[in-house]
Amino acid sequence: MQIGFYAGSFDPFTNGHLHVIEKSAKLFDKLIVGIGVHPKKARRFDTNLMKKTMEQVLNRKGLKNVTVICYDNLSVDIATNYHATFLVRGIRNGMDYEYEENLASINEEIAGIDTVYIRAGKLGNISSSMVMELLNYNKDVSKYLPEEVLELVKK
Repeated sequence: MQIGFYAGSFDPFTNGHLHVIEKSAKLFDKLIVGIGVHPKKARRFDTNLMKKTMEQVLNRKGLKNVTVICYDNLSVDIATNYHATFLVRGIRNGMDYEYEENLASINEEIAGIDTVYIRAGKLGNISSSMVMELLNYNKDVSKYLPEEVLELVKK
């Protein structure tokens, strides 16, 4: 069984993240999406609330082979615990690739797990930080977020 592990802060979960999940769900028998807690980043949205909201989006999209978890450890260790055969990472641009390639090398050395990159394509301009900045200036972000997440961030 091929199991992918896609880690991120998903703070908030964007259509770019959803794009990576939809593509990955077609590649793997099972995809685990891990909401990680980054020790150097303060979260804007409660992890469990974002998990619930993401599950609503994935359910609406019919992505039955995708499971969302929360964790506060190294992504590669959690992926190993879930018997992941590949790590999944979204790539928006060349800068992302360089950063992700360094992580992939370390993860492969630590756990022997290879990384698969999914191109963001037309959604490459979307980032959680960009969405939050636009929200702070009362700009419309409806095209960047799934409807369930949009409802959450507007609260």
